[in-house]
Amino acid sequence: MNESKKIAIFQKKEIRKVIHNNEWWFVIEDVVFALTDSKNPRGYIKDMRRRDAELAKGWGQFATPLSIETAGGVQRINCANTEGLFRIIQSIPSSKAEPLE
Repeated sequence: MNESKKIAIFQKKEIRKVIHNNEWWFVIEDVVFALTDSKNPRGYIKDMRRRDAELAKGWGQFATPLSIETAGGVQRINCANTEGLFRIIQSIPSSKAEPLE
């Protein structure tokens, strides 16, 4: 499993990303934080899934737990590839998301 890890910067916020199956996958919580400034991106994601039934229904197709380096060591964190990320971003009512759509 040859995975490359990097940090992307979006609007001065770090978004962790990793190469998985020859494509970039992004940490969903980091993207949600960058677009919403939510103090609790994990809770925001839960609320987003509750509000958007189609997103909740297809969550397993968008989100894949991958090994990501964290302050506490390597952890399995939900990530999405570019296609999945665009679907998730559609559920975020933020003007910051407009450059990505």
